[in-house]
Amino acid sequence: MVNGKTRVFALLGSPVEHSVSPRMQNAAFRALGLNAAYVPLSCDSAAVPALLVAFAGAGGGGNVTVPHKERAAESVTFPSPTVREVGACNTFWGQGNGVGGENTDVAGILAALDKLEAPSSCWFVLGTGGSARAVCAAALKRGAAVAIQSRSQRRKEDFEQWAGGFGLRVCRAEECEVAINATPLGLKAADPLPMPPSDLPLLVAALDLVYARQRTRWVHALRKRGVRAEDGREAVVAQGAAAFECWYPEERAPTEVMRAVVNATLR
Repeated sequence: MVNGKTRVFALLGSPVEHSVSPRMQNAAFRALGLNAAYVPLSCDSAAVPALLVAFAGAGGGGNVTVPHKERAAESVTFPSPTVREVGACNTFWGQGNGVGGENTDVAGILAALDKLEAPSSCWFVLGTGGSARAVCAAALKRGAAVAIQSRSQRRKEDFEQWAGGFGLRVCRAEECEVAINATPLGLKAADPLPMPPSDLPLLVAALDLVYARQRTRWVHALRKRGVRAEDGREAVVAQGAAAFECWYPEERAPTEVMRAVVNATLR
């Protein structure tokens, strides 16, 4: 029951209506008997700094999703080394007299790619936002090179320069064996595919960070071409479990409970 001692966590972003995180995290709280609640909250970028302070200051915290991860990284008081390196934050909580921030997307992406047995050679990264930055951090941990796709040539060039400065080798698209969709394309039924599956001749594995009931259209198109492909459900479970342990460092996240809720919601 919600009362004056309930810790409140929020998902900050736009849109948030599609997210499975509220069901997943509330199930995790119930499984461990924690007095906590998790709510989705649609907001604009200008509101992010004040909301971080409000939820963290009240003893809670939460997650940040598109398109506010970079703004959150600029706004937390105590960013983790990963947040400082990547420039994107997806998890926050109260820490001392300020707001702690972490990027658990990196752990989620690595878990999902490991499940796909994705090679650590060359990765094709679609997008240049906060999620794409987390993909690059994951690539650095695996020793993979990256190629970048963006609708804006200027953003592509700026992102490639950032990736090179981050320590990544930038490769050519035709070298890539792995593709990761780090754009919002696929959230809406009318969205075009992030890219045609035929564009990458060496492609063997693909991760769509977007998720949907019965998986995204891009995943189905890739699987028809024999590519090992999955949507973002495993990534959201792994990043959610890592976020949970930022909020409750004395607890182990009930990962199987969280995975069961996500799979039941998206079946």
